[in-house]
Amino acid sequence: MIIGTPTIDQLQILATVVECGSFAAAGRRLNRATSAIAYGIDNLEEQLGVAVFDRSGTRKPELTEAGRALLAHARSVLQGMEKMRAKAASLREGEEAEVSLVADVMLPTSRLVDALQAFQITYPTVQLRVHAEALGAVTQLLADGTARLGINCAMHPLPDDMDRQQIGSVRLVPVASPSHPLARSRRHSPGELREHIQLVLTDRSPLTQGQDFGVISSKTWRLADLGVKHALLLAAIGWGLMPEFMVRGDLEAGRLIDLDIQGVKDALYPLQAIWRVQTPPGPATQWLIDRFTAQV
Repeated sequence: MIIGTPTIDQLQILATVVECGSFAAAGRRLNRATSAIAYGIDNLEEQLGVAVFDRSGTRKPELTEAGRALLAHARSVLQGMEKMRAKAASLREGEEAEVSLVADVMLPTSRLVDALQAFQITYPTVQLRVHAEALGAVTQLLADGTARLGINCAMHPLPDDMDRQQIGSVRLVPVASPSHPLARSRRHSPGELREHIQLVLTDRSPLTQGQDFGVISSKTWRLADLGVKHALLLAAIGWGLMPEFMVRGDLEAGRLIDLDIQGVKDALYPLQAIWRVQTPPGPATQWLIDRFTAQV
């Protein structure tokens, strides 16, 4: 049997039938007759030489085992085509008039300043809009269209309609004030910290609700502002993980001490640049991504 090459249209029909649950519903979404949808699936099955739907004994089309295996490939091809169309549209539009960036508060200030200073020189006519957010709030601003480029934690799940590029990581250190009870001993097991208040950065969006990063204590205070967390640490109200660049001066001056916690020392907070597939980076935005990547 000679295997043919399915068309993009046939793959779109397959994905739409699965999403809508029936040929008729797929036809309504694609503005086609039900018979045209059935014809497209018949042609797809003929091209591949396998049945993708089991339509016997049921009104609702059910994917066969082969159909389930092929669906993932079909969606991958369709997503690739969507990326190519979006990139072509971006290239036609040329240089952006404005670049909107939302950066995770964990991004070192020195990296952000370096990128923005060089951006100003390279793209002096492009307006820049910068937001600072934490955790899932970065993804939220991209999802609602407030920003076109985001820098966030690579450990958080990303929606299917977003793409990413790794841009390094930030070292996190567990710290406390010298007047905090934990300062009496530098070395601790995770069990010793459970009864001490841990200051934890929380999310202003629902996207990472219920997800914790580096939480050990059973007693936690949740804070949506990294600056407030820093101030409370200095005031000996709890202990917590902080980006090393932000507390380096405090550690050198003795205002904070680093805690040696088994399994927590030198934790890394991986960073990534993210954007929506439908609005891929234009020349100026891509330059920013490349700058952040080159810093690593």
